Amino acid sequence: QVRLVESGGGLVQPGGSLRLSCAASRITFSLYTMAWYRQAPGKQRELVATITSTGDSTNYADSVRGRFTISRDNAKAAVYLQMNSLKPEDTAVYYCRGTLNSLTYWGQGTQITVSS
Repeated sequence: QVRLVESGGGLVQPGGSLRLSCAASRITFSLYTMAWYRQAPGKQRELVATITSTGDSTNYADSVRGRFTISRDNAKAAVYLQMNSLKPEDTAVYYCRGTLNSLTYWGQGTQITVSS
């Protein structure tokens, strides 16, 4: 069974940093485009960042560009999201997603709360 497992969530003060990890299993990870999404209470799930299978191209939502960095390690079958200068509006459940052609897999999500 394919699994994407996020970790690294928690409570952080405004201006702080967190690093999320997503570990994949039972997929040929190096073929997958990976992404991070988030969903705040009462809002739709939104795309945060994407990274190509080789890691040579990334893309970010305007709201996080310059503060968040997506990266991957294909040898470890993992994708990361470094989040700096966190704001209260970054509070959400963060999900990783892997896609390859018509295949899409989601993690179970990890909660990020930015509050003083």
